Amino acid sequence: MSANVLLVDSTDRQLEELIRSGGATLTRCDLTQFAALGNPGTSNPGVIVLDGRRDPELPPSLKAVKRQHPGIGIIVVAESLDPTMMLEAMRAGVNEFVTEPLTAEDLRAAIARVSALQPSAESGKIFAFLGAKGGVGTTTVAVNVATALAQSGTGRVLFVDLHPAHGDAALFFGAEPKFSVLDALENTHRLDDAYLKGLVVRTKSGLDLLASSDRSAVAAPDAQRVRALIDFVASYYTYVVLDVPRSDSAALDALDGTSNIIIVANQELSTVRGAARMGATLRQRYGKERVQVVVSRYDAAAAFGQEDIERVTGGAIRHVFPSNYRLAVDALNKGCPLVVENHNKLAGAIVGFARGLAGITPQVREEPARPAGLLGRLTGRR
Repeated sequence: MSANVLLVDSTDRQLEELIRSGGATLTRCDLTQFAALGNPGTSNPGVIVLDGRRDPELPPSLKAVKRQHPGIGIIVVAESLDPTMMLEAMRAGVNEFVTEPLTAEDLRAAIARVSALQPSAESGKIFAFLGAKGGVGTTTVAVNVATALAQSGTGRVLFVDLHPAHGDAALFFGAEPKFSVLDALENTHRLDDAYLKGLVVRTKSGLDLLASSDRSAVAAPDAQRVRALIDFVASYYTYVVLDVPRSDSAALDALDGTSNIIIVANQELSTVRGAARMGATLRQRYGKERVQVVVSRYDAAAAFGQEDIERVTGGAIRHVFPSNYRLAVDALNKGCPLVVENHNKLAGAIVGFARGLAGITPQVREEPARPAGLLGRLTGRR
């Protein structure tokens, strides 16, 4: 399959011919047209080849373009390898350098390498979880849904703790990450397959985790960076589960690509009212069908029941999870999601919810054929 190559700021016809000779589809643009690619809503240009021989200074717009399209591959053509320029280029998100004398084989190989780093065109399903109030069990539900998806064996799973600092997902997974979501948000222009692999940690549950940070952000990440990160990781994973801080406006404004937005509530009236307000705001922004409410720690004997909650929130409850506080605390203290080793009503409810959310068809176990009895053998029935 031929690569789409955008050649930037070059008048070298020989360079064009060398790129085309490798089977690539070539388009040319100047620096003004290139800078426009940094605007929201522009299409992915594919592989970018920057001709740095005319001007060794990198285009000022390079970081903005990479931030808007974190999955693109960037190749710089240079007369020679200058260490200062290489360091600056790598920080801006450049993937490859090709130096003179230029050959078709060198260019073809470089284009092939950066093309292999690009995500697939089909994005995975993104499930965002946020609490109507603190302490309702949002992270517990999200962590166990992600684990259930990983256990289903239907694809790769990434859990993203979008709390820039001091989130708890790593504790739930028993993981000790070296890097965090803050590193990703501060370096969206550097996002590629290799960089992402360096940031995530594989958990004992079989999924990858992009954890919260132990340090506070110098400047709060904006919605554009959060959106770029979400879109990028969804191109590499079948399922992406987001633990979203309910008071982070940047995160709440960046959920355009989500498949479902799940508001977690309990049976307290104040929490249910909060879920109703949050649901109304998110439905207005992202659509009625995408936003749903679930109830954690559900007690069927409580005075304020499911019908009361639905009346306040103005819609059907997507799922209820039975209360088992002791089990949830034990799982957290062990650093092992409760669906891994517990076979009870709470774990079963979470697994069923996760499979329904992802559209995973339950596996039907075929009963082994029973030996025919005497009457069956005589009549020919099996």
